[in-house]
Amino acid sequence: MAHEHKARAPVHVGAFVVTCSDSRDARSDESGRVLRSGLEAAGHTLVGQVVVKDDPEAIREAIAQAQAAGARTILFTGGTGIGRRDCTVETLRALFEKELPGFGELFRMLSYQQIGSPAMMSRATAGTYQGMILFALPGSPQAVRLALDALILPELGHAVRELTR
Repeated sequence: MAHEHKARAPVHVGAFVVTCSDSRDARSDESGRVLRSGLEAAGHTLVGQVVVKDDPEAIREAIAQAQAAGARTILFTGGTGIGRRDCTVETLRALFEKELPGFGELFRMLSYQQIGSPAMMSRATAGTYQGMILFALPGSPQAVRLALDALILPELGHAVRELTR
């Protein structure tokens, strides 16, 4: 059954990348580059990319920009830890129409296999918002690569298809 659903799923999805950071800019945004190159290598269309402060208003503005660009998925990197300024998760959860708890659970399990107990400090999550799927990933390039390769890319088209059912 899952195979049938994937067979009818879009192969190319419009994606938008948002880096939430108080310390990175476009030049030093390695995690954003990992996301961009991974999405494009898998055949998805990058409809935009932005680096914003880890601030709720800036994050909401980035979502509006992604929506205007026609994104079906937004991948956020950064702001998912337990630091005082980390607010990506709270900002997105307030908007989620449906949360996908399995994404965060599986990500932490896979991360634990790679890095051990520090994985428990990740608050990676995903959910739906106005016809889009939003993923909140850590700021580490290795974590971004893990989430993209093991979880997001294998299911992105299928997940977007499910949004239209």
